[in-house]
Amino acid sequence: MSFETTPEAIIGAMARAARAAIAGLAQAPTAQKALAISTAAVGIRARSAELLAANAQDVIAARAAGISAALIDRLALDAGRVDGIAAGLDTVAGLPDPVGQIMARWDTGNGLHFERVRVPLGVIGIIYESRPGVTADAAALCLMAGNACLLRGGSEAARSNKVLLDCVGAGLRAAGLPEAAVQLVPAGDRALVGAMLGAHGLIDIIIPRGGKGLVARVQAEARVPVLAHLDGINHVYVDASADAAMAAAIVVNSKLRRTAVCGAMETLLIDRAASPALARAVLAALADAGCELRGNVAALEPRAVAAPADAFDTEYLDAIASVALVDGVEGAIAHIAAHGSAHTDAIVAGDAAVAERFLALVDSAIVLWNASTQYADGGEFGFGAEIGIATGRLHARGPVALEGLTIYKTRVTGTGQVRP
Repeated sequence: MSFETTPEAIIGAMARAARAAIAGLAQAPTAQKALAISTAAVGIRARSAELLAANAQDVIAARAAGISAALIDRLALDAGRVDGIAAGLDTVAGLPDPVGQIMARWDTGNGLHFERVRVPLGVIGIIYESRPGVTADAAALCLMAGNACLLRGGSEAARSNKVLLDCVGAGLRAAGLPEAAVQLVPAGDRALVGAMLGAHGLIDIIIPRGGKGLVARVQAEARVPVLAHLDGINHVYVDASADAAMAAAIVVNSKLRRTAVCGAMETLLIDRAASPALARAVLAALADAGCELRGNVAALEPRAVAAPADAFDTEYLDAIASVALVDGVEGAIAHIAAHGSAHTDAIVAGDAAVAERFLALVDSAIVLWNASTQYADGGEFGFGAEIGIATGRLHARGPVALEGLTIYKTRVTGTGQVRP
């Protein structure tokens, strides 16, 4: 293999082109970036039939390759999902531009004036599986935040991603912005992923979005900072003070609206002090909806089966839920601390004091009161789209959108001061 075609050389050339493109983005006015994004949305709608045809081929090939049902669900597009992708871009195009926002101002006694200002992160590498909508979401969010991005989608979505990137490229050209600001890393060669992970000094941050295997590999091998979550072991705790009908609706939606998304509930916790009628109503609603229950609750719901030893540490991404009875909100908090993944956890309760304690002490990126965990989504947060959900403690947490794709610099203005 010649030097020019090594994975490292390919990624290096792409990253340097992306770095050069940032100069064209750094001073781009909001309207110019918004034009690129909205034009891409127009293109996606105009080429909907072509995109759906390409996606149908991707789905056929993925099924033939034995791709899991969960990944097929993330891969497949229909007219509604295509329109949702375009609508997400329209929303991003209309959001406030974070670049240049002044986060804080202050003065010191020696007359120096300080301003903390939002600036782009730089070159962002995004590695993802199945979900073609990530191609459009990531491109739009990175552009509006003034970043260039290298997108490495899975080979199972290669045809869909190409159509989407073509639409983004058309938007960049229409707005007079450099096309190298958004590049698609060729799929199929896993060595290119390794080259991205090792591209210290060329790529500023890596964001993985996919299954546990992908994220674990990225976190283990990356020499570039990583913004990610590994598991979505999410809980819904039903307190004794909960309304039965509300609790049943929230639990069923949290688990079964879409079982393969990272915000899906995996474990149901029920207050041991809850009335049998409340507990039975919630458990029966899940079982009636086709969810397998794994937990020692057969006395309340005879269709439940015994929980295996690893039940509470399992992300099913399927119509299966672990179930446990806990001693009130303190028991729920302790269980989540022991088994949760710091992603998304919810409480259903009528007692505000109990709910506030849960919200304060559950250390997760997203905590909800009387709402479904399926709201763990940047679009539902009003961000238009998200590039992923972060569960770490550095830089950004929860759905990562425009602000999460910026960092800050501090500008200091003086009148000739020198430090004694």
